[in-house]
Amino acid sequence: MIADVSSAEVRLWNTEYGHEGYRIVLVVEPSLYPTYTERELENIAEVMRDVMWGSSKSVDELVARPSIPRLGPDWRRQVKTADSPKPSNQGRKVQLEPGHPVEDQLRFTNEWELDVYRVLRERQHPLPDNETIGIMPLGGMRVRGWTFEPDLLITHRGYAGVIEIDGPHHKGHAGRDHSRTRLFLHSGVKVVDRLNVEEVKSRAEVEKFVEDFLAQLKR
Repeated sequence: MIADVSSAEVRLWNTEYGHEGYRIVLVVEPSLYPTYTERELENIAEVMRDVMWGSSKSVDELVARPSIPRLGPDWRRQVKTADSPKPSNQGRKVQLEPGHPVEDQLRFTNEWELDVYRVLRERQHPLPDNETIGIMPLGGMRVRGWTFEPDLLITHRGYAGVIEIDGPHHKGHAGRDHSRTRLFLHSGVKVVDRLNVEEVKSRAEVEKFVEDFLAQLKR
């Protein structure tokens, strides 16, 4: 979990008899903040104390807080339109940072998500109204004890599937990904598949990925 920390705020908390005690605040993404429970924080603090042993320094208090989004130059316009019906997906992420793509009144985290969405939309277009697919980017989803935002939630023929898109900075999260996939499957999601953008060299590969995903979903 320490690998998911965006930054840490370290403050000298007390000094006594040559000992320095510090208060450390772990700054994490808002979507990950609920996972930093008291028990998890204590486990992290114990590791830090072991590392600092013998240095006359210690962790007196360790807490976590969600990060505050960096505002872009047009933040006033974004704040004014935050409650408007566009974009209309219900993602909890406060995406006030510049550069997040928007298409069809839907907001995306990055261009990779948008590329996969466009391929899904192309597959959606020729389908009859009574056998179409639903595409929901960044929709908030509550499972037992957790709130997630699947990159893309797809519905088709009475089933739901999730596509997760792993960017180039996603390395080292295999354990968390496995737990997340298991929770999706246990909550009724039929198919969960991941697209690693570093392994995709062409649009044709994205199209093949989407075709395989939809084939699994409708079996």
